Amino acid sequence: MGEPVNRVAFELFGIAIYWYAIIIISGVVIAMWLSTRESLRVGMRQDDVSDFMLVALPIAFIGARLYYVLFNLEPYIAEPMQVFNIRSGGLAIYGGLIAGGIWLYIYCQRHFISTWTFLDIAAPSVLLAQGIGRWGNFMNHEAFGGETTRAFLEKLHLPNFIINNMYIEGAYRQPTFLYESVWNVIGFVLLLFLRKKTGLLKQGEVFLSYILWYSFGRMFIEGMRTDSLYLFSSIRVSQLLSLLLFIGGWIVLIWRRKKQTSLKEYDRSRGSNEYLI
Repeated sequence: MGEPVNRVAFELFGIAIYWYAIIIISGVVIAMWLSTRESLRVGMRQDDVSDFMLVALPIAFIGARLYYVLFNLEPYIAEPMQVFNIRSGGLAIYGGLIAGGIWLYIYCQRHFISTWTFLDIAAPSVLLAQGIGRWGNFMNHEAFGGETTRAFLEKLHLPNFIINNMYIEGAYRQPTFLYESVWNVIGFVLLLFLRKKTGLLKQGEVFLSYILWYSFGRMFIEGMRTDSLYLFSSIRVSQLLSLLLFIGGWIVLIWRRKKQTSLKEYDRSRGSNEYLI
C-alpha cells in the first residue's frame, strides 16, 4: 500500500494552501471563461458573466455550506464555530446551485436578461466545474463509496495515486468521486454537442438537459456513497433531490414544448441585443 496524496499543496507565509481550494477555484475560473465566450456568441455584454459571478460566487459558497450544515447539524451544535471552518471541506454542491440560481434570477431581472438564456450559457460550464471540483473531494477523502478491494480498483486501470488515496478508514473504497467526475465531463461534452446542433434545442433546453443529465447520474452515484447527508436518518437528501429534479426536468421540458409553441431556438450566432427580454 502506497502513501496517500498530501492534502496540502504548499505553504505560503506559513499558511497551508490545500489542493481542495486550488481545484475548486480552478473549476470556477474555467467555468467563467467558457461562459463568457458563449455569452458573446449570443449577444450578451462581455461583463455580464463576470458581474454576475462577483456576487454569485460568495452566495454559492454560503449556500453550499449552509446546505451541508443544515443536514449535518449535530457536530456544529456541539462546536458552532466549526460552521466557518471550510478548510477541510464540507460544501454541498446542491446548496451552491440553489443559492446561485436564486441570485441568477434576481440578476437577470435587474439587468433585463432572459433567465433561460443565461442558464443555457452557464449550464455546460457549471457541469464541467462540478466534474473538476470532485477532485477536491478526492484530495480531502470525501465523496467516497463502500468498501472494495485493491484488486477491483486495479481492474479499473486506475493510476496508483488514485488507488492509494482511496484507502480510507482502514479499507479501500469505491471511487464515487471519480464516477461522478467522469459522468459530469461526459455530460459537458454532450451538452456542447447538443448546443451546436442548429435548430435542435429551444431556449432553456440546454439548461434542462443539464438538469436531466446531472440529476440522473447523481441519483445512482449518491446511493453508492457512505458519507451522504440524510433526512430523517434514512433518506439521502441529495438522492431525493436528484430524483425530484429528474422528474421535474422532464415535466418542464414536455410542458414547454406542448404549451409554449412559440419558443425561440437556442441561437449562438446572434451577436445582437435579442437576448433582452
